[in-house]
Amino acid sequence: MKRRILGGTGMSVSEVALGTMMFGAMGNTDHDESVRMIHTALDAGVNFVDTADIYSGGESEEILGKALKGRRDDVVLATKFGWPSGSEPNHRGGSPRWIVQAVENSLRRLGTDHIDVYQMHRPDPDTDIDETLSALSDLVRAGKVRAIGSSATPAELIVEARWTAERRGHHRFRTEQPPYSILLRGIESGVLPTAQRHGIGVLTYGPLSSGWLSGRADPASGRRATLGAQMFDLSIPGNRTKLAAVKALTELANEAGMPLTHLATAFVKAHPAVTSVIIGPRRPEHLADLLAGAEVELSEDVLDRIDEIVPPGTNLNQDDIYYTPPALGDKRLRRR
Repeated sequence: MKRRILGGTGMSVSEVALGTMMFGAMGNTDHDESVRMIHTALDAGVNFVDTADIYSGGESEEILGKALKGRRDDVVLATKFGWPSGSEPNHRGGSPRWIVQAVENSLRRLGTDHIDVYQMHRPDPDTDIDETLSALSDLVRAGKVRAIGSSATPAELIVEARWTAERRGHHRFRTEQPPYSILLRGIESGVLPTAQRHGIGVLTYGPLSSGWLSGRADPASGRRATLGAQMFDLSIPGNRTKLAAVKALTELANEAGMPLTHLATAFVKAHPAVTSVIIGPRRPEHLADLLAGAEVELSEDVLDRIDEIVPPGTNLNQDDIYYTPPALGDKRLRRR
């Protein structure tokens, strides 16, 4: 499997990363099978693994910790913090108070003494980015974290964080983890060019757009459709547009002689700003299919055809982003 350098960190990572959100109560509850899947990915050349403290309430990190025993030194391990962990209001966000506790919780579950890439799961409007970066820099200096990153962060906040780090002498975010697929191309306008300009590594998630590009006969049905109705409800115009795009993309994949899953993953991998594409299989057969397509590269003609189906910079359904800026989500911030 091909490797790329992650955002100037010097760490060499596979251009396909294994995401473990589906390991545990949120997906595959069989720990032994999940461990075997992780080993299968590692044996296939994947050396980059991503998780988060909230995935299955920490169970995903525990499964990953089991799988990495005896193999930890060969893996670039990434996890995330900041998403609400329970009902306690201080168990979330980017405050130093929570960061110090969250990293210890993750280290314990992962069974390791350091995290290679520690990422802020979402921007925290309630905490000064100076405070967040200060606490994260302390973790780097203490050897508990090797590099820090952000996730689902708008381009302007990426630049603000970099500006703050430079002027305050903090370690800066070296990575960004945004959602990116053929159906969700909005980051091509700002986030990806910003990452390229500032040498930030990009590890994208959701190349199959929550199953829309999985090749199912009815992509708006299935297990995930019950988890995020706004992403699959065909009464929503954006989802009807997605359905039409999927039909056209399926025809294109057939013409190109490949499964739709391979077309979708190769599209994301083709963008020059993308360092690694996170795949998130739930079952061994899902993993086998995605690994089989890891080396696929798309021709200029196929990429041009994709642009015709879904124009560059277009999000077919804005609800697929998983993040609403506070200024849009809270009306109190728009009114005196």
